[in-house]
Amino acid sequence: MVASLPFRTKLFAFLERFADKSIADKSIADASVDEIPARRAARAKLLSSPVGRLIAGRTHPGVRIEDRWVDLEHEAIDDLAPEDSPVRTRLRIYRPSARTNGPLPVVLLFHGGGWVLGNPEQNEWWASHTAARTPSVVVSVDYRLAPEHPYPAAVLDCWAAFRWVVAHAAELGGDPSRVVVAGDSAGGNLAAVVADVAGRSGGPLPTGQVLIYPATEMEEEFPSERQFANAPVLTSRGMRAFVRLYLAGADPYAPTAAPLRGTLAGAAVPALVQIAGHDPLRDNAVRYAEALRAKGGDVTETDYPDTVHGYLSLPGISPPAPRALDEAIAFVRRVTAVDPTDEDDASVRSRT
Repeated sequence: MVASLPFRTKLFAFLERFADKSIADKSIADASVDEIPARRAARAKLLSSPVGRLIAGRTHPGVRIEDRWVDLEHEAIDDLAPEDSPVRTRLRIYRPSARTNGPLPVVLLFHGGGWVLGNPEQNEWWASHTAARTPSVVVSVDYRLAPEHPYPAAVLDCWAAFRWVVAHAAELGGDPSRVVVAGDSAGGNLAAVVADVAGRSGGPLPTGQVLIYPATEMEEEFPSERQFANAPVLTSRGMRAFVRLYLAGADPYAPTAAPLRGTLAGAAVPALVQIAGHDPLRDNAVRYAEALRAKGGDVTETDYPDTVHGYLSLPGISPPAPRALDEAIAFVRRVTAVDPTDEDDASVRSRT
């Protein structure tokens, strides 16, 4: 279902067309490979500016934020060879400032940006509100980006980050048996891949996966891509540019690139799949939710028909974003509840 966009979203889309600097895919679709680092830095600077924070949302005041650098040890996945040495990676960690009882759930978050753009800070609104309101420890991963580090670098980083979080949850104040993977757009792709790999690895499983307008297919053009080819924020042309830069000639049907093409072992992990109405990736999300459900998965699929791609990172121009965030937080609470029948559990009280 598709509904008319709110005025704020329409105004943002109009102004984006004439802006010298942009958070939309036009900042990358026309760039040469050599220009991409500068475009990436300009986009990050714009999002961190006062105007950018109005668009991307304010940090919840009730959290403590720490940047930690860790050496992630990679392991082989399918036929993907690991790195020869550990990869130094920044983790941005959000913890509630208020006192909590016992270890908290952990949300491992992967940002969007087409595997080419983005950083943990762009999801600060989502991450900080989740940490404060669940409550939970949110670990946002600054994984390596293409074209400097094409596929499978991001996959290897994110899978290694999941394993690191499970092993080190206690020192973060978290519970290793209650880890949720989450991401939007390219980050939703990576969260789905991590859940899928975990489902067939024989090791620990995430307790949930939050997939916000995820990219799940790399090659086939679904109807929504044609219908919303020139949508605000993400266009069909931008989608194809991101895929080209990310894969750099790799197999587009590999399950660690396109989880819709895999075994769907991630169906063992309860999923929340959110869908944007005006989004060329709309059918990626719809079809992945259907595929997980067909495999017996516990799937909550929610359509936000009056939104554009990126709404959860752009709450200032997306009036439905707070409702979508509420749903994501409620899902994390549900799948990580120590006693799902206990309505008085601290994790389901109060919203600030």
